[in-house]
Amino acid sequence: MFKDELKIWVKAGDGGSGCLSFRREKFIPKGGPDGGDGGDGGDIILQGDASLNTFNKLRYRQHYKAERGEHGKGKNMHGKNGEPCIIKVPLGTIVKIEETGEIIGEILEDGQKLVVQKGGRGGRGNARFATSTNRAPRHFEEGEKIEPIRLKLELKLIADVSIVGFPNAGKSTLISKISNAKPKIADYKFTTLHPNLGIVEYHGFKSFVIADVPGLIEGASEGRGLGTRFLKHIERTRVLLHLIDGAVPEKTYLEDFFTIRKEIEKFNPEILKKEYVIAVNKKDAICCPDQLEEIKDFADKNSIPFFLISAVSGEGLEELKNSLGEIVERVKKKDAEIKKEEEKSDKTDFLDEV
Repeated sequence: MFKDELKIWVKAGDGGSGCLSFRREKFIPKGGPDGGDGGDGGDIILQGDASLNTFNKLRYRQHYKAERGEHGKGKNMHGKNGEPCIIKVPLGTIVKIEETGEIIGEILEDGQKLVVQKGGRGGRGNARFATSTNRAPRHFEEGEKIEPIRLKLELKLIADVSIVGFPNAGKSTLISKISNAKPKIADYKFTTLHPNLGIVEYHGFKSFVIADVPGLIEGASEGRGLGTRFLKHIERTRVLLHLIDGAVPEKTYLEDFFTIRKEIEKFNPEILKKEYVIAVNKKDAICCPDQLEEIKDFADKNSIPFFLISAVSGEGLEELKNSLGEIVERVKKKDAEIKKEEEKSDKTDFLDEV
């Protein structure tokens, strides 16, 4: 079962209360106030974990509570801060407040931490309220109380390459042959009911992450098939690999390409700005040579890399892997340059304001 949405109940720790205390020792009849402060409550923290790719491990526990801060003590002893509650989530997790839909943040990197609820502040002890006119204050603060909240976690997978195409085009077979993914493979529509992630090695020692996206058919953006559930997973991908069934196409090869492209455009037009690769699968069982020439000419005219492959026999897969890896490298480099320029621009704007 692939779980890409989850609702959880969280509560950060309450702050500990300050202490009301006076120093009482032999020969010191009026020692004055010595009540310490209460400790702060623990935070609720979400942390990215690259080893996770679904919420499956979290679905059995949906209540999380951080430790409360200890109360202050006499002799100016401050209470201990409460331990935070750290919840590990897959990369690509979007965190929202369920009631309002407000986005708190996103987890995009391994080890990244996001504080979703701060712990309560510890109260001050009576020693903090001593003044020249009030040397024996009997006032102290209670720790801050924290109300629980419900969060909605949504997952958008982060992959370098996403395979899109009609059911039975051979996406599962392809990802099983070129990566370490082991998806279910069968000869019927919607065999794949959840995205599969795999690591592809190319040029001997380099690698990239690939995902196959199930459920794309005509009308996917309106909810037909499994489209609306899984189209979101290609929003963060760098390169799209459009796989076409060369043996028994539902449409002509070119119509196949444009139908899926149209559904993606309806869902999010920005996705179409990504780099595209076209691959016609089942080379050993091609049914329409004239259509093959048509889509090949289209790809050449539009500078779209084109491959004729057989996921079963492995023909053409090495060339496809190497090409995808090189494209991913190029896109990553371009993204890094853009990010660097944006950071440079933000820094310049800040200095100009100062």
